[in-house]
Amino acid sequence: MNKTQSIKLENVSVKYRVPNERIGTFKEYIIRSLQGKIFHEKFYALKDINLEVGEGEIFGLIGHNGAGKSTMLKLIARVLTPSEGRIEVCGSVSPLLELGAGFHPEMSGRENVYLNGALLGFSKKEMDEKYRRIVEFAGLEDFIEAPMRTYSSGMWARLGFAVATDTRPDILLVDEILAVGDEAFQKKCFDRINEFQKSGTTIFIVAHGMDIIQSMCQRVCWINQGNLMYIGDPETAIEKYRDGFRKDQ
Repeated sequence: MNKTQSIKLENVSVKYRVPNERIGTFKEYIIRSLQGKIFHEKFYALKDINLEVGEGEIFGLIGHNGAGKSTMLKLIARVLTPSEGRIEVCGSVSPLLELGAGFHPEMSGRENVYLNGALLGFSKKEMDEKYRRIVEFAGLEDFIEAPMRTYSSGMWARLGFAVATDTRPDILLVDEILAVGDEAFQKKCFDRINEFQKSGTTIFIVAHGMDIIQSMCQRVCWINQGNLMYIGDPETAIEKYRDGFRKDQ
């Protein structure tokens, strides 16, 4: 991979075997499987994707629900392996793929900070140093000892973002999390992302809000039903995406 590249996908596909008829119970599935009465079809979540993202680039990914956006992020985050093709990712990756991923609702905010930090590969000593900064950035000082089940979705998002971005990663993956939270916190998120980008972090953003995509991204990729349809400037990508949406209606 070129030194100026952070992410490279070469002929990447993710495919699943799906039964061609609905089976009600696991027991029925096992019996019919042993009888050789189950037939599968191939389903491609992503098909033959070629993509390169440069170091320090803010790159956007758009598409309808089920288009393959989350699958692509999971590949880059190394939590999913491709069925075909090759992926190269250069540097540390900090994924924000789901709101509160790794948080336990019955544990306190403080306990979840340490739990989430461990999942991201930080030691307890490192988390002791980071803890106060994380809580202050999230603005949850008054709630940090309360169980997470009492938090709103916005509070979950704030704490998750604060943990994942306290240390500047080489690559930051952001999936819709910026759409949650109040305006003041969203500004803090954007300011931190811009600081990271200026320091060389590659930002990979998935969002349904086209305003975010157009204002932040340097290039945008549109995927549809697992196929890469366009990569280029944000305005053209958004226009093609919207044209495709109208044709599907």
